[in-house]
Amino acid sequence: MTDRTERPLSAFRINIEQQKNRAKDLLRAVKAGDDAARQRIATTRPSCNEPDASIKLADAQLTIARELRFRNWAALKSHVEAMDKQRVALDRRDSLDANLKTLHIRCGSDIRQTLQEGGFAGDFLEHSIPYCAGPVAMGPDRHQLMARFLVDAFPTARGGLVYERELKSLEASEEKLDRSASDYQRVVLWMEHDSWDQLVLVRVLAHYAQSARPLMLELIAINEFPGGERFIGLGQLPAEALRLLWAQRKPVTTEQLILGRDAWTALAAKTPVALAKLAKTGTPALPLLSPAIYRHLRELPSTKNGLTLTEQLVLEIVADRGATLNEVFHLMKTDREPLPWLGDLGLLHIVENMLRVIDPVLERSPSPPNAPFAPERTITDAGRAVLIGTRDWQSFAPPLRWVGGVQIDAQRPGWRWSESSRDVVMI
Repeated sequence: MTDRTERPLSAFRINIEQQKNRAKDLLRAVKAGDDAARQRIATTRPSCNEPDASIKLADAQLTIARELRFRNWAALKSHVEAMDKQRVALDRRDSLDANLKTLHIRCGSDIRQTLQEGGFAGDFLEHSIPYCAGPVAMGPDRHQLMARFLVDAFPTARGGLVYERELKSLEASEEKLDRSASDYQRVVLWMEHDSWDQLVLVRVLAHYAQSARPLMLELIAINEFPGGERFIGLGQLPAEALRLLWAQRKPVTTEQLILGRDAWTALAAKTPVALAKLAKTGTPALPLLSPAIYRHLRELPSTKNGLTLTEQLVLEIVADRGATLNEVFHLMKTDREPLPWLGDLGLLHIVENMLRVIDPVLERSPSPPNAPFAPERTITDAGRAVLIGTRDWQSFAPPLRWVGGVQIDAQRPGWRWSESSRDVVMI
């Protein structure tokens, strides 16, 4: 089960002629005295605000390149040429993985079709278990715990989740992972930088650290891809981009397997101490893991007001003005969330739980039938008190939940996150 959706692809297809024209338009605007255009160029050439500054086309091109997250104009051109080359190969239907029996593992279905469009012939395994949001355990009941969470948290997904079906799906995914070393010559892991992906990654690495491995085990892990919108995940990218990333894949190392095993053990522990300690190492074997762990730990109640980071961001957004859940989700994804990890259904679950207390911090306008994202949410006086820290959210007795292997029970002393010390604290 996953609430990840495919996203528009056009923002990551860059046309060099279009960018040249944009640079010329920017230069003309500066010459015409447009203050906004001058401020854009000032981000890459601060001296342009001087009266005698001579702004050239190269300055405008550098600004356009930086806005698309390239180092310089030459890097932009090189990237476009590489993407165009892959597009030509794609049109020829050149296959990239047919030389070996290959399994592609991804924590969602968002690139399944794009891989097929890109000429990838291998099989696909969706390991989309939300270790970032649900209970993580290593015992024999781990699948039962997660299946129950999925049914309770996402009751409307796929037409209504059924416990037995979800349990069977989890077990089938695990069985395919168990057979992957014998069924495939090559396994490729496609991951990005958020906590959803990185925690799935350590689960898969922990499996291969303790079980048989395929002839080739390879990893594609990125935290950026240049384009016209914020990079959030691989599901945003067109087929030629996935082909480009394929050329950058690397063999999984012994150090990465060991780190994956240790991180998975720490994630499943009943206290977050080991996980916080691991994050402090910077996880050099997997550089994207440490920031993802820190983001995951910020779903513990804050020492400041008892809110998780997600709850804090939701309240801040609706405190500015009333907002529908669609608007909240869009703002978090594009601006407010430092490391986007949550799908729309996951956000719905969190916001609905914020209403399930005696003194809610949010109010919801009347809901049209079967439209949970449409009602406007507004902040209450209680919510404002929590935001400024005069009341503690945990004193409202929110529902039980999990952060990895740590159960958060507001009725008992528990673990919290201190952003000032970037560490866990028992309160």
